[in-house]
Amino acid sequence: MAKKPAQRSERVKTARKSARTGSGTASYHHGDLREALLKAAESILERDGPTGLTLRAAAREAGVSHAAPTHHFGDMSGLLSELAAVGFRRFGASLAEAAAAAPSPAGRLEAMGIAYVRFARRHPGLFLLMFRSERLDTARPALRDALMEAFQVLSGGVAQRLAEDPSRATAPLASIANIVRSWSMVHGFAMLLLDHRLDDILKALPGVDANELLHAMLDAKLPSPNKT
Repeated sequence: MAKKPAQRSERVKTARKSARTGSGTASYHHGDLREALLKAAESILERDGPTGLTLRAAAREAGVSHAAPTHHFGDMSGLLSELAAVGFRRFGASLAEAAAAAPSPAGRLEAMGIAYVRFARRHPGLFLLMFRSERLDTARPALRDALMEAFQVLSGGVAQRLAEDPSRATAPLASIANIVRSWSMVHGFAMLLLDHRLDDILKALPGVDANELLHAMLDAKLPSPNKT
């Protein structure tokens, strides 16, 4: 027997309501939903900036209930911290990949510097969250471990470069100072680019792009700091 028009209309309304409210996402597995929320949060962060990212906005972007982010991350700090952990894992992997493709310690360090800035330019919202946000909870295991892994890749590249020359200082303070020196230079360059502070300088250098300027800045010798 054919369904009455009223019955068909009611089914269409129900289907449309499910699509709007996200009730059709019940097929998500626990892990899939968590990843979907993180992807949604990153999309909002890159598109709308940090002010546009809220728990409700992430839920709406992922097409799930408003309670879903709270269930998986607790609060906004939890969501931001887990998203930053994703960023640091991706960041560390990009540095490691760049270093692995270089033929020498000096080349690996320079390649990591280029990869560092490239990551910042490709993922500006995520990069700023990782290094600027005061709402991150570094006690969360995922973020703490991702931070350490990324730092170990960076510090390992500097250590290999310093080990090439036995005459370089090996005292703990000198070694740490060289790591901080390299990090400060590349990170500062990335931040200046994101803040558009280098636009006028690059315009004054016809034919020179940001990568070429960074290449010129990177000192392969990495001189040890002198006492004053």
